[in-house]
Amino acid sequence: MAKILIAEDEPDIRELITFALQFAGYEVFSASNGEEAVDLARRARPDLIILDVRMPRKTGYEACAEIKADPEMENIPVIFLSAKGQDSEIQAGFEAGAEEYLLKPFAVDQLTQRVQTVLAKFGK
Repeated sequence: MAKILIAEDEPDIRELITFALQFAGYEVFSASNGEEAVDLARRARPDLIILDVRMPRKTGYEACAEIKADPEMENIPVIFLSAKGQDSEIQAGFEAGAEEYLLKPFAVDQLTQRVQTVLAKFGK
């Protein structure tokens, strides 16, 4: 069972994603801000990380950069979630090290499909 870390500051969205991924058979850990996400990633060693872009304490971009700078976590794939769909925002996400960039609002089945695709790409 793949382990997925979700960092999302909106409780309703975080709970929806957690429920959907648990229902799909994944072990899910959740954080409510970027700082908590980095700390939890170090402890849980997830197979995939889903980060909201705009979060308190540390943005998703900052959290991703910190995770990718750690040799023990640099190969963990990251999917960004954001309501910001401008090309510059998406480009910033990929430059920070993201594998995927998913726009809000999203369909739950679209999210689980992207998660499956990214995990398969990384042999998980």
